[in-house]
Amino acid sequence: MFKLPFRLAIFILASLLTHEAFSYSKEDFIVKLENGEVCGHHTVEYIRADRIQVHYQCVENGRGENLFEQIKLSPSGHLIHYQVTGESEMGATIHEEFELRNGIARWISTSEEGSQKVGDGSLYLPMNYTFALNSLMISELNRSNIKKVKLIPTGYLTQDVLLKKTIKNGSNSTKVQLLMLNGIGLKPDFIWATTGKNPKFFAYISSGYSIFLNEWESSIKSLQIEQNSLTARILEKRAKNIQHPIEGLLMIKNISIFDSLNGEVSSPKNVYVLNGKIYKITNTTENFLSPSKIIDGSDQTLFPGLFDMHAHVNDWSGAYNLANGVTTVRDMGNQNKILQQMLVQIKDGKLLSPNIIPAGLIEGKSEYSNSDGILITTLEEAKKAVDSYFDSGYRHIKLYSSFPKEYVKPTADYAHSKGMRVGGHVPAFMSSKEAIENGYDEINHMNQLLLYLVSTPETDTRTVDRFYLPAEKFHALDFETEEITNLIDLLKKRHVTIDPTLAGFDFLKQRDGEIAEPFLSINTHMPIDIQRSFRVGAMKIPDDETSDRYKKSYQKMVEFTGRLYNEGISIVAGTDTFAGFGLHSELALYVKAGLTPSQAIQIATYHAAKITGTLNDKGSIEEGKLADLIMVQGHPTQSIEDLRKITLVLTRGNVIVPNEIYSMIHVKPFVADAPKSLH
Repeated sequence: MFKLPFRLAIFILASLLTHEAFSYSKEDFIVKLENGEVCGHHTVEYIRADRIQVHYQCVENGRGENLFEQIKLSPSGHLIHYQVTGESEMGATIHEEFELRNGIARWISTSEEGSQKVGDGSLYLPMNYTFALNSLMISELNRSNIKKVKLIPTGYLTQDVLLKKTIKNGSNSTKVQLLMLNGIGLKPDFIWATTGKNPKFFAYISSGYSIFLNEWESSIKSLQIEQNSLTARILEKRAKNIQHPIEGLLMIKNISIFDSLNGEVSSPKNVYVLNGKIYKITNTTENFLSPSKIIDGSDQTLFPGLFDMHAHVNDWSGAYNLANGVTTVRDMGNQNKILQQMLVQIKDGKLLSPNIIPAGLIEGKSEYSNSDGILITTLEEAKKAVDSYFDSGYRHIKLYSSFPKEYVKPTADYAHSKGMRVGGHVPAFMSSKEAIENGYDEINHMNQLLLYLVSTPETDTRTVDRFYLPAEKFHALDFETEEITNLIDLLKKRHVTIDPTLAGFDFLKQRDGEIAEPFLSINTHMPIDIQRSFRVGAMKIPDDETSDRYKKSYQKMVEFTGRLYNEGISIVAGTDTFAGFGLHSELALYVKAGLTPSQAIQIATYHAAKITGTLNDKGSIEEGKLADLIMVQGHPTQSIEDLRKITLVLTRGNVIVPNEIYSMIHVKPFVADAPKSLH
């Protein structure tokens, strides 16, 4: 009779017992946008006690991630093998693997590879991952005695339990907890988890979308209310700590002033601030009223606060903007209810944020719709949307890619009759020239302006073709043709403004493993996980030949921006990328396009204020205007990168020290110290 070796028999018996104890299970989470539409799913299959298989997909606005994960755990539940494959939002190939064996962690992806010796309880942080990884984070933190987990390749993850509550669904009930995870990115992550000995991911709720199990949908709204209340308290505390009210008369002594109208820097002056306004500007030798406080501005320059003319704000982005001297942003599309709540919080001083100029997004209903703003199907609905925005104080309308092209002219005419500006994306199956002829005052994104030159009337620009066609074909554009001359003449005739967002479109050429060009100068200032993210490409760029073509196409966009400026076309500096930090990158690209640093700064100050109708209050440093100001070391009018060396920000009657914000978000400061107060 055949007999099994003793050790093998024990192994098989243990396996059978484990198999009997383990039961296959599957969790089907739905991904739902703020407007109620389901955009995808998050499926987690527990194949074996040590194996998890995941599929995540969400498609919105014609694009979205598609991720497949394979996860293997040790007997004690630690991550020992991880693989993610799939496609990024823009179609780039994702392939990343991690393995932990004999205390050595090894990982490789399309953008990096590495290895290191690690201890028990360490957790690998992939560049692309689903909420199944968040579930493992929660498990590791729960096992940790100090509630702190070492991340691979570097960093630490911690959590705070903000709330525990029981929710019900008919006769079923379960207890959940709201966790605040810290250590990844520049802001906390808020995750709902189960409770008990082995907690795991339960739901994620944000301003844009939510992920939850279908059977618990009835509880999501109440969880969202609880979460919003708690995060509002956290944000209010941050705002209180960072905003230092100006009491009495403030004197900024011996500081040079940037003349944003003429692009020149003055000799040192004394600037007095009272009740949130510029009260007086004098020569340094002139005696004036005795100030309550003096700030020494020696060897520094005072600039008007900067404008980012293409942003999509959230509760946390305000800190990044203010730290970078961005005191005004034009929000170019948001969840309207959320934005209105933010505006109230900002007015009450409870939210750290620049001033927000809202643009009203109107989109047509289609399978490619942007879920923000107001969705319409008829011209009457479009006009009602204009009315709604006008009544809420908006003075700019942004039309999007699915907006019906036949409604553009009557909608623009209606908005113009109310004194509003109109711009945005060029609707599908329409050229930018047609959009301008039908009433557009502004075109967002350089690819949208030039796309008609490389497409056909049948090209559906709601898809990722609006990115791949420019990358593939812009390199061959000849800017000396009659077609280009006619386009420039049309822009001049109609006084159209162009919002290039060059920094935001660097992804068209970035390959995996290369640091995104707009963030080269700030890379070493960022936390390591942000540095790693700067090396992850978004587009599918399979070879050197494609890479070279895409880089040349992007350079054409930069080149044409300079051409437009020299032709006298109105340019506004918008980012549509990394809040705050991206604006300086945008201005640096304008310098690369041929503008002087002073001209680039004028675009983000005086000209932006003129376009937004706020020039009476800001955009230049003059007596009687708001004290919306930034103090800068170095010489930004000679080297545009020096504009990042901001020591103080004055806005809405407060002084803000960027280094205090950088300390809070773990960013290495760009200057050593803030100016010293004399008394």
